[in-house]
Amino acid sequence: MGRSATTTATTLLTLLLGVLPSGCAATSRPGEQPPPSSASIPASGQESGQASAPASPQTSAPPSAPTSAHASAPPQAQNQAQGRDRAAMSSGCAATAHRLTSGPHQLTSGGLTRRYLLAVPGTPGPHPVLLNLHGLGSDAAEQAAYSRLPQIGALRGYIVITPQSAPGRLAWTLPHTAGPDDAAYLAALLDEVERRQCVHPGREFAAGMSYGAGLAVSLVCALDGRLSGVAAVAGIPIAQPCRDPAPTTIIAFHGTADRLVPYTGGHPRPGGDLQHLAALVVLPPVEQTMDAWAAAQRCTSPATTHPLRDIRLRLWRSCAREATVRLYTVDGGGHTWPGPIEVSRLGATARDLDASRLILDTFDHAPTR
Repeated sequence: MGRSATTTATTLLTLLLGVLPSGCAATSRPGEQPPPSSASIPASGQESGQASAPASPQTSAPPSAPTSAHASAPPQAQNQAQGRDRAAMSSGCAATAHRLTSGPHQLTSGGLTRRYLLAVPGTPGPHPVLLNLHGLGSDAAEQAAYSRLPQIGALRGYIVITPQSAPGRLAWTLPHTAGPDDAAYLAALLDEVERRQCVHPGREFAAGMSYGAGLAVSLVCALDGRLSGVAAVAGIPIAQPCRDPAPTTIIAFHGTADRLVPYTGGHPRPGGDLQHLAALVVLPPVEQTMDAWAAAQRCTSPATTHPLRDIRLRLWRSCAREATVRLYTVDGGGHTWPGPIEVSRLGATARDLDASRLILDTFDHAPTR
């Protein structure tokens, strides 16, 4: 996204601030238990009154790196194999003290104290890492609960980082727009977790909702190819591809009845007193944006299937360096995260489509950096 996006991003921020709830009332299916909750980010200044984040599996002991058996290999092959193992382990794999554990943490970046929630698997590493980015007007605790990624991701072996936007701000700063450098903050956060946990540096990912989706996809370019894959829920048109991005697996979900980030593009339709601001914002169509990303990833033509009623999947498989690009279109879906939790004021939710599990499935098979 270029510098010309500054006005559009700032206007979109203003337009949506009064629309996205600061405390989403999530409901579960009849007979289901609501997401469990545990520690939230400690309140400080304007960060008071935050919701709780879902509990994540705690690490019973500091995870250690798995050992590899190379004794039977010739010395040259043994050295090569050991070199590959070392490349797949962060410096934190050798550390035994000051390991990060599940719960709230903070990190100083750009002169600001930034807060984040961490979910750490209870199994030995090295682990893949997933950034989980909240939407505009939401926060880390709500994103953790709504996406369920800390809970199910940790069970699948992922270290899940759910960061909070800068103090006093309700949204992220997209690259080349005014505000705290959030791309630098997220890079520093990944570096911190690599130093203080056992991480596979070639398997780092980002996912986000709405404005957080826009930031997640922007990181393909802003982090210079560091990420193996990104996921965008209800926000892919916010981030257009840069020139010659690194091959990266991309998965997106979008509802055709999304009023805030319209599927067919054009002006957001928040309604009410904010509608007059919509004339200042023009977003590209979802499918046009996905076509642009697929072209930037040098993919061939997609295959289209219907995995569920009212769900259409466009899948580009033949992309550069075995990356994939896929778009799940939810017919009648609102500005929502597909899965078991509904936020009725944001429109219909595809409850039979579990976006969180599909994101993890896709990342499981993404090529390693």
